[in-house]
Amino acid sequence: MNSLKSNFMKIAKLIRYAFCILIMVSYGCEDDLEPFTINAPADLQARIDSIAAAKAAQNTGDTTFIEISTAIVGEEDFSSPWWTDFSDYFAVPPGKKLTLEFINHNGGSPDNFKNWVLLVSNEAGDREAESYSEYFALRSDAYGWGNGDFDIGVISTNYASNLESDPTDEDWANFRAIMDGAHVTLEIDHSSSGYAFITGTAVGTDGTELVITYNQPVSATAAINVFLVAEGSYFEMEEAYLVPSQVTEIADANPVSLDITGTPAMVEIGSEDFWGNAVATVTYDDGSSSEIDSADLSFNVIPDLTTVGEKTVLVAYNKTKQGVFTKSVSDFYTLNVVNAITGLEVSTLPDITTYYFFDSDSIVFNPKGMVVTATYADGSSGTLDNVNLEFDSIAAVAGAQNVGIAYEGATSIVTTTCPITLVQGNSQVGASNFSTPWWLEFSNDFTVSSGESKMFEMYCYSAGNLPYQSPSTILRRADNSAEYAVTRMDNFGWGDGYSTATLSNDWVTNSEGFDVEFFNSNISGSHIIITVTNNGDDTADIRYDVTYANGDTHFQEYTGITVDSTDLNCTLVIEGAYIVLLN
Repeated sequence: MNSLKSNFMKIAKLIRYAFCILIMVSYGCEDDLEPFTINAPADLQARIDSIAAAKAAQNTGDTTFIEISTAIVGEEDFSSPWWTDFSDYFAVPPGKKLTLEFINHNGGSPDNFKNWVLLVSNEAGDREAESYSEYFALRSDAYGWGNGDFDIGVISTNYASNLESDPTDEDWANFRAIMDGAHVTLEIDHSSSGYAFITGTAVGTDGTELVITYNQPVSATAAINVFLVAEGSYFEMEEAYLVPSQVTEIADANPVSLDITGTPAMVEIGSEDFWGNAVATVTYDDGSSSEIDSADLSFNVIPDLTTVGEKTVLVAYNKTKQGVFTKSVSDFYTLNVVNAITGLEVSTLPDITTYYFFDSDSIVFNPKGMVVTATYADGSSGTLDNVNLEFDSIAAVAGAQNVGIAYEGATSIVTTTCPITLVQGNSQVGASNFSTPWWLEFSNDFTVSSGESKMFEMYCYSAGNLPYQSPSTILRRADNSAEYAVTRMDNFGWGDGYSTATLSNDWVTNSEGFDVEFFNSNISGSHIIITVTNNGDDTADIRYDVTYANGDTHFQEYTGITVDSTDLNCTLVIEGAYIVLLN
């Protein structure tokens, strides 16, 4: 394809040259010049015919080539942090298939994720716009994330038989070696029925072919936007073009259940909003599920919001996966209609009443554990769920403060305050609004000499949604280019040195093992001491001693991490959270 384009450019230059000569002949500067002729190359017409024939053979009339503005995506020294270097946006209308071709470079990194990452978003495009949202992200190492339709179990590869479930270090080492310098072809087929089908084919420099596939519901009527993100990698973009979709039909699925969550526990008399921020999720008979907009629901029983008492709301949904009307499924919930609220009082203080800070940014108030009592117009009182309240941010100023709390009722706004104290620490890693992306914010780098330990004392504040929104520890060489291991606080890590580590902890468990939800909900406000020990025998240990804001204590330990005891440095990194260091 590239050679064809090159030939076109050459022949275009010949034509322009001949045309310019013709102009000079027709409009000579002197009247008495003798006429002369230009002898074009004897095979000029043959060349034109040959190129035209080649073009006709390559172009079916359905191919639309897209100009690529960003030829290199990511820093060529492999220094790009997450969410900073992006390819062009490529819009894919329904009924079209986009093909992207590029060379993937990971520089021999020991990290699987430092290869291509594909993002598929809505048609808004602008990543900073409020209307921007992502359908899903697909990583080349058989991992991803996305909206409510995302299902990691749908990802399929031909990598290695055990790569997807219990990969060995050798499996992933082979994967990374093949991906470095591989020619990658990504096909994103946007079916008119409302699905995106992804096929990624990477051909290594040794000829080995790796294939990954995934599919997920997207808009059936609006274009989707596709782009690549680099992290510790870069891509040489070669070609992008659209052809008609190759998907002819999608099997439909009928709804089998409807689940309503997040409904308001109470509403004030006179209000008209009995839905609030509730979420409706429908499950289909093919096992998939998706969130449904409230506008597509039928409210068969609408509560009377003019009288006090418990009310029932019956909700139904009657469309197939492809939007065809069918037999409905339903769910119901209850709520209390209460008298107007005239007063608020904090009857139990929250778990976190002392906040540590360093940066000047305002701090997010965490109401976990707080109990607010409401007084109603009839003189009665009762506990008001914190989800019904709004909280002021905390000013980053040392000393005592009162955080504003407000309830917005049907006719008035009622307020109270909660007392807290702020203490300034020595440094901070991560933004106070929990916006820090992965691998962008680090603590200082510290040398840990043979036979010695380095201790970090800190408080962690987190969005509390995911277990990795907590501090991670990096062990690496002094030049920062070679990592021995990265360990997270939630019993997880990676790296060549990590493969020899022994893990132990006393985290809360449930019937499924590690209780992720309990861990997530208690990260914020935790007092954490991380100790890195260089054992002097080419092994190192990392221990997390954690005290939750409610007083519970737990530990996480990694022993026997393989390192070079003569060259051991450590640093901390954070994502979706921040830490305030006290030492």
